[in-house]
Amino acid sequence: MALSSDQITRFLKSVHPYDSLELEALTHLAQSFTATKYTADSWIYQFDRPAPGLFLIYEGAVEVTDGTGAVVSHLGLRNSFGERGLLRDGIAVTNARAEEDSLILQLPPKAFDQFLTASAAARKFFDRSRAEKTTNHSLATSRVQDLMATNPKCCAPDDSVHLAAQMMREHRISSLCVGHNRQLLGILTTKDMTNKVVAEGLPPETPVGAIMARDPLTLPPNALGSDVLHLMISRRIGHVPIVENGALVGMITQTDLTRFQAVTSAELLHHIAEAQSADEMAQVTARIPSLLVHLVGAGNRHEVVTRLITDVADAVTLRLLELAEAQFGAAPVPYLWLACGSQGRREQTGVSDQDNCLILHDDVSEGDMPYFHRMAAFVSDGLNTCGYVYCPGDMMATNPRWCQPLRVWRDYFNAWINKPDPEAQMLASVMFDLRAIAGDRNLFADLQDATLQQARENSIFVAHMVANSLKHTPPLGLLRGLATIRSGEHKNQLDLKHNGVVPVVDLGRIYALQGQLTSVNTRARLEEAAHAGGLSSSGAHDLLDAYDMIAETRLQHQAALIKQGKKPDNYLLPAVLSDLERSHLRDAFVVVKTMQSAAAQGRGVLS
Repeated sequence: MALSSDQITRFLKSVHPYDSLELEALTHLAQSFTATKYTADSWIYQFDRPAPGLFLIYEGAVEVTDGTGAVVSHLGLRNSFGERGLLRDGIAVTNARAEEDSLILQLPPKAFDQFLTASAAARKFFDRSRAEKTTNHSLATSRVQDLMATNPKCCAPDDSVHLAAQMMREHRISSLCVGHNRQLLGILTTKDMTNKVVAEGLPPETPVGAIMARDPLTLPPNALGSDVLHLMISRRIGHVPIVENGALVGMITQTDLTRFQAVTSAELLHHIAEAQSADEMAQVTARIPSLLVHLVGAGNRHEVVTRLITDVADAVTLRLLELAEAQFGAAPVPYLWLACGSQGRREQTGVSDQDNCLILHDDVSEGDMPYFHRMAAFVSDGLNTCGYVYCPGDMMATNPRWCQPLRVWRDYFNAWINKPDPEAQMLASVMFDLRAIAGDRNLFADLQDATLQQARENSIFVAHMVANSLKHTPPLGLLRGLATIRSGEHKNQLDLKHNGVVPVVDLGRIYALQGQLTSVNTRARLEEAAHAGGLSSSGAHDLLDAYDMIAETRLQHQAALIKQGKKPDNYLLPAVLSDLERSHLRDAFVVVKTMQSAAAQGRGVLS
């Protein structure tokens, strides 16, 4: 299958870090890629041979192994690989094999080096030391409870093989557990159906108990992924029931292992880029909770998890804008769609609404506005369909106030900074987290730089912003306790959003304003503030550790709810934590409260 340069460019636009390039540079980079079709089981490159460069999976799946043949990873759509093969004088230190018919994009080493030179995002993405930090928790060291399907399908031993086959077809699965009331008696697989029923010519009425594998090998939920791998390889099986205290609690298959590593945001992005409607994209975004569970279960840091989840929202937004232009025609003047809130900061979790706006070129006329109103409605409605619900505060491009020419946006920021009343403080807090998603990025670059400089120079505005940031306080009670919500639906629970991460988000925004920092991600703001001297190294270290503790507790809580079949939320019952966990969480809140006090007194904000 031959790919045109335009097809490759469109593909790269939805893959990080290639999406960090401006369109001209991206188009040039796309011309350096070549597309090659690999049949299943064929080598893409091999250990101890010249390394051919960087690869990117356009279609298919790839297995990467080390020099001994041990599996390093299973990769799926939009995964990059091969850059590690450049570590040793141009000689590959891994093998790469197509697990199925695959279409792979290849970037030669020289072009890859030029890409790294041109893009800071690429350098950060391919940084080996960071990659090692985020992959320490591999499949082999993950808990089975994070890998398994928690509601395995079961049948009784006296059910017919015909009924069993219908169940497998209906649920699109390759095995059934056999037993009564979660007591496992055996297992039936499609292989059994083929070899024992079809091949032997047994009638459809044959009871499952006659052909099932009795007393199958099992593992407990606290086993490791390495235990599963060893069992599957040594016994040549593809299905392992998970049993706890004699009761069946889950099932893990080879597909689950592959999905754990290969089914990432990359696969979701691929399907989104090919979707032809919001309804099709909604089928993809419905898998975000599963993605969150997998990412958290793999031990990824919170900023990695939220970045990958936000990438999905970005891809949905971009695709909706493409579909809007396809339906309404090309925009009459240049525009820029921006996200704010958690999407703007790249900090989305399993619970997100939409916050967005449109900046239009100053050449826009009144006659052009209906076009952008239709576009905004199309995209906003599509986002809502995909689970990004309408903003309760109407901070959306569908609100005419947030769909304006650049000159009006300049006036907005000038007014907020020069007259910081309560509404201005609230709006500035939201709009200082703007991030460009699609369109003419030049419409925002100059505005952002000018606004940050103006804000930094206005001490009264900064003082008001500091005061506004202190409205969200950590949940600290008397006598070293945690202050929970006193009444209502979430009584006796902690709000890990408004009293947990939001106070740190607010502090990060203050540091960014004072230091004239362009990053909008909270962790990046804290790191840059420490590097620029706006935050002491010790203060930054403590605050980053506290933020990590709170944010990761929040994600673990959401993942736990999803695994229980519930909707994720931000409300945690302290009783579910151990004494040690509660102590650490409280210590984190104390650090945040201390830094808020320092900000209120003018310390730690600007040196």
